[in-house]
Amino acid sequence: MGVTKSDLFTEAQNDLALAAKALAHPARVAIIEFLLKSDSCINGDLVKELGLAQATISQHLRELKDIGIIQGTIEGTSVSYCINARRWAEIQKQFDKIFNQFKDPSSKDCC
Repeated sequence: MGVTKSDLFTEAQNDLALAAKALAHPARVAIIEFLLKSDSCINGDLVKELGLAQATISQHLRELKDIGIIQGTIEGTSVSYCINARRWAEIQKQFDKIFNQFKDPSSKDCC
């Protein structure tokens, strides 16, 4: 069996790429912003807030849940979602690590 492209990169690089991919849609960014703003578990508010169909929102929630950015609980027919604090901190640390490697190019010549 051949090597997959993801095998060429570290686990940290693959994990950061998956997180970036999950954040790469404006609807998912809006969902995260809404969850952060409300600072609580939400359920049916997203349809009214975003103006998207429930099926579309469910698909985006699934993407965010698969990567672990959000977590949900099921109570009867209601599903509530919130930010997964542990995973959020991990992703923030990964992005901080890569962004903090940047050196200000104005202090030297650059391309």
